[in-house]
Amino acid sequence: MKTITFIGNGNMALSIAQGLKNEYNIEVVGRDKAKLELFEDKLGKKIEKYLLNEFDITDKTLILCVKPANVTELSRKLKGEAEILYSVLAGVTIEKLNNNFHTASIVRAMPNLAASVGASMTTLTGTQSYKQEAQKLFNAIGTTRWLDSEKEIDIATALAGSGPAYLALMAEALTDGAVKQGLKRDDAMAIMRGLFDGFGKLIQEVHPALLKDGVMSPGGTTAAGYGALEDGNVRSACIAAIEKAYTKATEL
Repeated sequence: MKTITFIGNGNMALSIAQGLKNEYNIEVVGRDKAKLELFEDKLGKKIEKYLLNEFDITDKTLILCVKPANVTELSRKLKGEAEILYSVLAGVTIEKLNNNFHTASIVRAMPNLAASVGASMTTLTGTQSYKQEAQKLFNAIGTTRWLDSEKEIDIATALAGSGPAYLALMAEALTDGAVKQGLKRDDAMAIMRGLFDGFGKLIQEVHPALLKDGVMSPGGTTAAGYGALEDGNVRSACIAAIEKAYTKATEL
């Protein structure tokens, strides 16, 4: 089996490794031996573990899963030239990766939190010849979409990468609204989870506008609630959230 080398041993690295462990050999590189041991325990599979200093990346397939601020410092500790570097670092450009790492090819990937349950929406861009391999790798943790430019992946970061936080806010707020009207918290949480589960399936097949129109009858309960959301500028706030997150991604 092909070997995938993770540089970094945090939660995202673990989530991706969980999806890959049955089809690839996994090795992980980090600063702390105890944390590497813990990574192996959580993964539930024997892996090769290496400390960062002077690790040789020659001809390896790397997945970079570290904090963006640590890129320059970390790159100085590696030696050799990798075959391909996959980076999951938000806002870190291919140019910056090229300036810091010796690698023949680079693909930027933007998974999201759902990688931990095998349902990430991962966007990809970079060296075109690695498109199929990149999609195969990251399909192991959900679904993928190859984009044509780094600008597009930065926008996608604002949508899919940050999106779970926005949806979590909506889920919490709707649950609080039901509790305010008198529904018990446990019941409200269970209903909200069922709502999101069903909606996730519906939105795969139905355009959002048609889905909304199908639920909203004239003068009905949905229309009343929907009007309240429009009065609260929820649509405008969502559009602004994407703009702010995209702008931040380009500043990192």
